[in-house]
Amino acid sequence: MDKLPTNLAEFTHIRIIIGMVIGLGVARLLNGLARYVQHPQREEIYSVHLGWSLFMLLSVVHFWWFEFALGRIQVWTFESYLFVIAFAALYFFITAVLYPDKMGEYASYKDYFHARQTWIYGLLALMFVLDIVDSRLKGIDYFNDLGTAYLVRQIVMIVLVLAATRIRKSAYHIGLVSVVLLSQIWLITSNFSVLK
Repeated sequence: MDKLPTNLAEFTHIRIIIGMVIGLGVARLLNGLARYVQHPQREEIYSVHLGWSLFMLLSVVHFWWFEFALGRIQVWTFESYLFVIAFAALYFFITAVLYPDKMGEYASYKDYFHARQTWIYGLLALMFVLDIVDSRLKGIDYFNDLGTAYLVRQIVMIVLVLAATRIRKSAYHIGLVSVVLLSQIWLITSNFSVLK
């Protein structure tokens, strides 16, 4: 079966817009991570925050990669277009929440992270939900090719990050970000190592 987009003009147009939004997210993350090097005395590293930053960097790059499958969509509707733009914007929004413009109200990234953990984890849960919708938008064959493990992984991630909105124990947050990072690496290597 030919996997090249048959609707090249629409596909290119949508990829350009997605690229602009995703580029802002990558820039936000890289600028935030660079602060640790620029101001090592002022910007104390918090492992959970750093772990989610690395997860989001990997996820944003992965998003750009797996959205190539949008070429499978034969007919674009405004609703589909709006959904994809909103999904890309969610990635940017999460990166902006991870790295705020000003940290003056907080003593450290640890304080900031836990003050905003309901927002951060709620947005991450939404990202996992929208990923399921996005995968289905690309067609039932594409969705089925991802396998049951993909859907189970997404549901487990949604439950775990929603639980994290209420849990304050550091061990849970460290364990969670570790599991999510490893599962993201597994997802990429098992389903997305080659463009489909």
